[in-house]
Amino acid sequence: MPTEPDNAPLTVVQVITDTRQDFREYGRPEPSFGTAPEALLQGLARRGDVRIHVLSCTQQSVRAPEKLAENTWFHSLLVPKLGWLRTGYQGCIRAVRRKVRELRPDVVHGQGTERDCALAAVLSGVPGVVTVHGNMRQVARVVRARPLSFHWLAARLEPFSLRRAAGVLCNSAHTEELVRPFNDRVWRVPNALREVFFSPPSTAPRPEVPRLACVGVVRELKRPLELLAALEPLREQGRRFRLEFAGRRAADTDYGRRFAAALQRAEARGWAAHVGELSAPELMAWLDGASALIHASAEESFGLAIAEGLARNLKFFGFRAGGVADVADGVEGTELFAPDDWRGLTAAVGGWLTAGAPRPAKAGDEMRRRYHPDEVAARHVWIYREVERVRGCRPPPPGTPAVAPSTLAQHRD
Repeated sequence: MPTEPDNAPLTVVQVITDTRQDFREYGRPEPSFGTAPEALLQGLARRGDVRIHVLSCTQQSVRAPEKLAENTWFHSLLVPKLGWLRTGYQGCIRAVRRKVRELRPDVVHGQGTERDCALAAVLSGVPGVVTVHGNMRQVARVVRARPLSFHWLAARLEPFSLRRAAGVLCNSAHTEELVRPFNDRVWRVPNALREVFFSPPSTAPRPEVPRLACVGVVRELKRPLELLAALEPLREQGRRFRLEFAGRRAADTDYGRRFAAALQRAEARGWAAHVGELSAPELMAWLDGASALIHASAEESFGLAIAEGLARNLKFFGFRAGGVADVADGVEGTELFAPDDWRGLTAAVGGWLTAGAPRPAKAGDEMRRRYHPDEVAARHVWIYREVERVRGCRPPPPGTPAVAPSTLAQHRD
């Protein structure tokens, strides 16, 4: 069988969760992915040196378009319920392994240790790398995960994947610190932002009352209930502002019910609201109408929602939780506080309101420089070729740089 030339395009399998499976929305006509993998695919789609096959496991049949882009194919793999978490994702692992044998890629990339993706990648029979999107051991600790709960089990499967990976892509210094005990072959690679967030800002007039935006799933880890309590004293002092939450509601949990009750009281007084789940264009337009982004999460591997808000030149308030500092440090208009310094956060928001709620002018330029999909995709392709080279598949093609491309030194190895 003839061999491909050294500069032939790489074939890379991306194992990514289809959100139709996550939310049991099997009737939706098109696949969708997490925001970071989606942005990476946007960058990879413009490259002529890589062919991408996206593999997503589902428990029910879904519509599966053949291609997502000119160089990107999509494969939906049907896996019965027994093959998921209760058996350590054995059905997903076997389905991916069968497809990988058929596709014969150079590298398999598992997007996330939350579910099946990382396990399937490292057990695919081909060199497998893993991106850590959420540090599951740390998340399980923060939420005090009960034995045999989802987070408890994910935290125990994560080290298995990390130890067996050909390398791990870490989206922050915080993630890298947590990964190194299990695998010393790591690369610091930030998450990419979706291209829509780099479009020209809206010229529509902003509301007279400053609006603070909080993005994220309403759950204990993100601490929206505590954020409401922290800002309520400002309202009692007569400060004019509005706090709005965007994201999926976890109404069937005790925390979700307590948040709903507190939000209802704040809504009745006219200073808070939940705007629901927003598509990327809707989210961008909503951010453009805000004055600041506020984030209260107790644990973040990176903080993609923060980067998205900064890309739209929003003021930012938040805690130094995990990877948040990697995103916000050195960026105009950001204020970070020690974990759980709610008093400091409240005082800073009050001072900003007194100053007229100014927004930064250059934060978006810095986000483009750091997190544009083309920049992050170039970094990924370099890593794929490095993994292939180390495994002895073929030498790097002419012109491949000796070090990974990156715009900021802090994102290099």
